[in-house]
Amino acid sequence: MSTGDNKRFWNRYARLYDVEINLFSKAAYQQMYTMMLDALTPDMEVLEVATGTGLIACHIAGGVRHVTATDFSESMINVAKKKHAPVNVNFRVEDATALSFADNSFDAVIISNALHIMPDPARALSEIRRVLKPGGLLIAPTFSQPRTEKSGGFNISIMRLAGFRIYSQWTPEEYVAFVSNNGFQITRSQVLKAAFPLVYLEAHREA
Repeated sequence: MSTGDNKRFWNRYARLYDVEINLFSKAAYQQMYTMMLDALTPDMEVLEVATGTGLIACHIAGGVRHVTATDFSESMINVAKKKHAPVNVNFRVEDATALSFADNSFDAVIISNALHIMPDPARALSEIRRVLKPGGLLIAPTFSQPRTEKSGGFNISIMRLAGFRIYSQWTPEEYVAFVSNNGFQITRSQVLKAAFPLVYLEAHREA
């Protein structure tokens, strides 16, 4: 990613990440875990891009064969590695826009709440599509950012002062269209209640 990718913010924020999720989005995340496990199968080799501290990877590991959980933030991965993760979860540092994996490597890819904070989300989707097997499953929930500075008492301006950046502001409909226009066939989308409206999305790689 470029030097404008706010990596410094995420490295500093790593120790607070789980606290923030539990304060503002715990119920939505619990709902997501259930929906993801319904979509995944025990024989799947899964890649998670932008795993953060590994919350999702640890929760879905019991329903799949193996999870490779990646993030571009070394600090996030360091926090994740300190957890008592299931034995079939492997954490590693990876750039979402330049993944080191071979083509057609994974049965499913998860990227949660990350595309809107990436400078080049289309490039990330291109890489995800490359490493997915033909017809492979994409699970890509993301927060639908409001047009105003505040939503639900959560102040975006304060986070921006700390270095946080939002690169894309999609309505739920715009987000679904964005993923569809980048080589995926949408099979499920649903808006969940969280700190911001959370668009849960499932799709399959087009041939």
